Amino acid sequence: MKPHTITIVPTSRESIIKFETNQFLTPHTNYEFNNIEEAKSSPLATALFHFPFVKQIFISQNFVAINKYDIVTWEEVQDQVAEKISSYLNSGDPIVLLEKTKEETTTKKIPITVYAESTPNPEVLKFVVNRKIVLESIEFKEGADVSAAPLVKELFAFPFVKQLFLDNNYISITKTSSLSDWSEVTNELREFIKSYLEQGKEIVTSETFQAKTTDAHSQNTTSLNQEASTLSQQQQQEEIPQKELDYTSQQIISILDEYIKPAVASDGGNILFKSYDPETKKVLVILQGACSGCPSSTQTLKNGIETMLKEMLPGKISEVEAFNG
Repeated sequence: MKPHTITIVPTSRESIIKFETNQFLTPHTNYEFNNIEEAKSSPLATALFHFPFVKQIFISQNFVAINKYDIVTWEEVQDQVAEKISSYLNSGDPIVLLEKTKEETTTKKIPITVYAESTPNPEVLKFVVNRKIVLESIEFKEGADVSAAPLVKELFAFPFVKQLFLDNNYISITKTSSLSDWSEVTNELREFIKSYLEQGKEIVTSETFQAKTTDAHSQNTTSLNQEASTLSQQQQQEEIPQKELDYTSQQIISILDEYIKPAVASDGGNILFKSYDPETKKVLVILQGACSGCPSSTQTLKNGIETMLKEMLPGKISEVEAFNG
């Protein structure tokens, strides 16, 4: 199990701050605690109420939100709280004692809504959910090992499903050529996904992301040209930590994250930085989801990204090559 890391996120209310983690805590239920007595069903909340400035605690999906009294500022205490939450989560102790929650905890099931959204790729339909379903993007192709991804396994049982891409709050589904029109199955898929999530079933397990560099790699390598396939197994499927990259590569990633990824995600796709060669000044990116195999996206994205990078990093970029994931 990978360790929990905490990101401090301000909210629209000065008294409330969110401590987001890189893993799900309570994916299907929200918990609200107004005092330490209410929090006795949650060891984590109980520990946090020992801070004298804590007024309310909310635990939901991948974050803990805390409302404080005005006796301190968040700047004074937020790092201490983040360390406390991180230490507790990494101890492996329970977040909520499930057998007590119905009687002793204010809980609220997260209502599920799902709607279908078209993408620029006519072979791909995007199903958007009103909550997070994964904290990391991941792609599955025909023949991939889906034993650690229960929802994906069930979706592949539909004979027209060719490829799946999950990210944040949506699923992009690529159909086979045997299905001529999405309208034939859209409602069926939407209702299936909604029902599955309402039942609180597991979407993917942590083993799914640990395996991103193995099973999924074997499915992707053949679709890349020789240059792309020389990348290491780890590079093929996940982005390299920025601290291991040169400064120009870090700049490229920042530009992609800020200017390109939001637009690509809105179309049901994703883009991964793979490499930058300081000698040839060539950038390699991988397209996923709706962008992968789209009749227009490869060339359009290549040209758009190349133009932007050349303008924002003058003299450092010669060309961008985009490959389907």
